Amino acid sequence: MHFVALAFVIGVSTPLLAQQFVPGTDSQPYPPHKMIGNIYYVGTNDVTSFLITTPAGHILIDSGYEATVPIIEAAVQRVGFKMSDIKILLNSHAHIDHVAGMSALKKLTGAKLYVSEADAPVVESGGDFDFRWSKEYRWPKCVVDRKLKDLDKVELGGVTLIAHITPGHSMGATTWTMLVKDGTKTYNVVFLSSATINPGVVLTPGIAGFTRPGIAEDYARSFKIWRSLPCDVFLGAHAAFFQMQRKYETPRNTSEGSAYVDPEGYKRHLDLMEKRFKDQLTAEAAMPKLEAPPKAEPKAKPKKKSSK
Repeated sequence: MHFVALAFVIGVSTPLLAQQFVPGTDSQPYPPHKMIGNIYYVGTNDVTSFLITTPAGHILIDSGYEATVPIIEAAVQRVGFKMSDIKILLNSHAHIDHVAGMSALKKLTGAKLYVSEADAPVVESGGDFDFRWSKEYRWPKCVVDRKLKDLDKVELGGVTLIAHITPGHSMGATTWTMLVKDGTKTYNVVFLSSATINPGVVLTPGIAGFTRPGIAEDYARSFKIWRSLPCDVFLGAHAAFFQMQRKYETPRNTSEGSAYVDPEGYKRHLDLMEKRFKDQLTAEAAMPKLEAPPKAEPKAKPKKKSSK
């Protein structure tokens, strides 16, 4: 769930069925295109979907909303591939804008869905168990075929993706890494899950808002993981993270290689997100704590009647 694009949902109390949800300005069609090597962009103007092609079939990362599936299908065909050749579906995190279309994609492609162990119950239930959004959003339930642990590998046709479990934004958010060859060079690719903090979420116990035990520690640990990953090509769950539109729309001399080779952009994004994380912790430290409900006085045990 993108903290800007979906900020309007704060305060909504009635569950919204996926069929009733109409994507906003974050999910408009966008030109599909080759990004680098065997990685193609087939998502929308902000909610991303990536097609990774191999001789043995293809891998798709993230489904978008239900309404996004026809956009993805048209994009895959436009870049010259078939939906029926997609063998594996992967997920960055279990929020409606990245997973609601998975059920439709499974039916359309026959592909297997792989999701982290922590996010799998959210995906399979159609939106239950998420501490922030479970009362507001639902989508079609979808069976997870493989539940992933940290550093599990997904291999197909000579391509290997590694799952890095980076919780915070969701309980089992997954950052994917792989190597891609483009021309004579090989690059480290990072598909960042999300380092943002959803609206209404608090990091400190006892502060009013949505939270769960250990969320601040999860974010801190995830930032260490993200900074440890070698990154040449920076991609992510939202196009705004890696400035996709600017990179796609700005002409670049082909001799310089792909515009998506941007290691410094990756570092800048992490710097910005970690600063926001630390700033929120600082701000919350000054916030009033919720008063704990008074403890009920223990009831006096009835006296036993004397037998005399």
